[in-house]
Amino acid sequence: MTAPAPAFRPPDLEPVARRMMRAVAGVPGDRLTAPTPCEGMTVGDLLHHVHGLSVAFRDAARKDLGAATGTDPAVRRPSAALLPADWREDIPRRLHELVTAWRDPGAWEGVTQAGGVTLPAEVAGRVALNELLLHGWDLARATGQEYRCDEASLRVSAGLLEQSADGTGREGIFGPVVGVPPGAPLLDRVVGLGGRRPDWSPAALRE
Repeated sequence: MTAPAPAFRPPDLEPVARRMMRAVAGVPGDRLTAPTPCEGMTVGDLLHHVHGLSVAFRDAARKDLGAATGTDPAVRRPSAALLPADWREDIPRRLHELVTAWRDPGAWEGVTQAGGVTLPAEVAGRVALNELLLHGWDLARATGQEYRCDEASLRVSAGLLEQSADGTGREGIFGPVVGVPPGAPLLDRVVGLGGRRPDWSPAALRE
């Protein structure tokens, strides 16, 4: 007799959202034009992206499908010029709405849409968590802040990213996997799976 599959337990997006809020709060006003680990994206561009994905994945959880969930990010690239003037207050507000939306058990059921792609809601929730984790790290690195992450969130991201580690489905989303030494911290492994160098720093770009 086959054992029943374990019941799905939705991950909590609050830990990575709170880390993102801290990173946003710690951005110096003179760093908006600084580079980030996201190639071709400044800190201001990245903040605009975080604002947009917070709204899109909030609406994806609510199954409120429309322009926010139906737009391919490659079509409308993030731009610091489009960042709301009150971004320090607005981004945390949107992140709070995102966390609240995904705490509804119904958010994880059925199918939804994000980035113009229809996908299982259970997958969309994991993608949202992974986006916040990786971009929280990006933002912290770009602005000289420390970044720590809870192990449960790291394991969700690792599991998601490992599915495309062979290159399938990565084009236009993540860069090639960056290998890390055996025994490296799980955060470094997740960052590498996300196509980033764990040792990236603005100073290294000038060397």
